[in-house]
Amino acid sequence: MSLFDPVPDLKSGAVSAPLAERMRPRSLDEFLNQEHLLGPGKPLRVQIERDDTASMIFWGPPGVGKTTLARIIAESTRASFIEFSAVLSGIKEIKQVMGDAEKASRYGSRTILFVDEIHRFNKAQQDAFLPWVERGAIKLIGATTENPSFEIISALLSRCRVYTLHALSDEQLVSLLKRALEDKPRGLGAMEIAAEDDALTMLASYASGDARNALNSLEIAAKLADARPEKQITREVATEALQQRVLMYDKQGEEHYNLISALHKSVRNSDADATIYWLGRMLQAGEDPMYVARRLIRMAVEDIGLAAPEALHLTLSARDTMEFLGSPEGDLALAEAAVYLALAPKSNALYTAYGAALSDIEQTRQEPVPLHLRNAPTGLMKSLGYGRDYQYAHDEEGRVADMECLPDGLRDRRYYHPTIEGREKLLSQRMDEIRKIRESKSKT
Repeated sequence: MSLFDPVPDLKSGAVSAPLAERMRPRSLDEFLNQEHLLGPGKPLRVQIERDDTASMIFWGPPGVGKTTLARIIAESTRASFIEFSAVLSGIKEIKQVMGDAEKASRYGSRTILFVDEIHRFNKAQQDAFLPWVERGAIKLIGATTENPSFEIISALLSRCRVYTLHALSDEQLVSLLKRALEDKPRGLGAMEIAAEDDALTMLASYASGDARNALNSLEIAAKLADARPEKQITREVATEALQQRVLMYDKQGEEHYNLISALHKSVRNSDADATIYWLGRMLQAGEDPMYVARRLIRMAVEDIGLAAPEALHLTLSARDTMEFLGSPEGDLALAEAAVYLALAPKSNALYTAYGAALSDIEQTRQEPVPLHLRNAPTGLMKSLGYGRDYQYAHDEEGRVADMECLPDGLRDRRYYHPTIEGREKLLSQRMDEIRKIRESKSKT
C-alpha cells in the first residue's frame, strides 16, 4: 500500500456494503456515546475542533467506534487517513507508508496512520513507530481491546494520549437500531420494516455493547421480516436472527482475567449464586474447562485450606470428571465443586503462613540445619555431632518432644495461625495442646 493509493469513498453508503458500514457516524454529532470524551467542552472534542490532536491510543471493547472516531478525526482535521490492521499487515508495509507520509509532510500534507489491534505487534515492532511519531511525520492512532498498560511499550505510551471508550448501553443500541430502520439513504428505511420494542431490546441485549454486532443482527432480522406478510421484526424473528448469543470474551485478553477474577472473588465472598453465574459465563463463552478446573483447585488451597481440606479432594475429582466426560456433561462437576467452595468455611491461614515462611527464606541468612536434626549415616558425621540430642517424638509423652526444629535465628517463629472456621478450629485447639505439652516439659 502507498500513501498515494486511491482511498475508497466511505461516504457513498453503497447499498452493497454491510449495514454496520453504511451506518458509521460521519461527524462528532452523529457519534453515539463517549460523552465523557466528545461531549461539549470535553478534552478530545476540544482538541479535534481546535485541530490540535496528538498521537493517541483508543482503548475499548469491540464495536464502540474506535475506527469510526479515527476516520472522523482525519476528516475534521483534513488529514490523509491510512488504515492498517495489525493482524493483516506487517511492520514492513507500515514503514513504507510512514516514509511516504514524511515526504508528503514536506509539502504541508498531514497523515493519520490508524493501526487497528495495535497490541498484536510485539514490543520490537512497536519500537518502529517511535522515530516517526517523535518527528511528527505522522499522527498515530492505535486501537486496542487490551489494556495499553500491559500491551503497549512505555516509550510509545509516553508519546500518545490514551482515551478509554465505553461499551454502549442497551438503550443507546436500541436508539441506534431505530435510527437504522428509519434511515432511507443509508439504512433500512426503504424496506419499510416495523419492529417491536421487545425485539429491538433483545437484539441490543444480545450484542453485549457492540454496535457492529447489533446492526449485523438487525440486518439479518430485517431480511427475515421482509419475507413475511406482516413485514415486522418480532421477538420470534429476532430470536431466529440471533441464533446464538454473542458473548464478549477473549480467552487471551483482559475480559478473560476480569471473569476469572469475578469467579474467584465470588467464591471468596461465599456467594454461591454469583459463583455459578460467573462459572457459566466462562464456560458458555468457550473457556477451556481444564483452565477453570485448575483455578478451582487454586481457590481450594488459597481461600479454604485446612478449614475444609476435603475441598481440595473435591476440586481434584471435578478435574478428573471433566477430563473423563468432557463438556457439557463435565460442566456440572465443575459447578458442584465451585458451589461447594463458595459455601465452605474460609481460611487463608495456610496461604499466609506459606507466604510468611517464603519471606523469611528470602530475607534472612540461609542458616544451617540444627545438628540434632541432621542425618548421620557415617561415623564421621556422628563424631561431628550430627543427630546428637535428637528426641524421637514417638517415645515421648504426648508424642511431642521439647525440641526446637527451626534454625536458631528463627527460634520460636510462628507462621501458621489457624482461624476458628471449620476444621481449623480443631487444629487451633490441637496447636494449643501441643504448646502446653512443650511448656510443661521445658519446666522439668
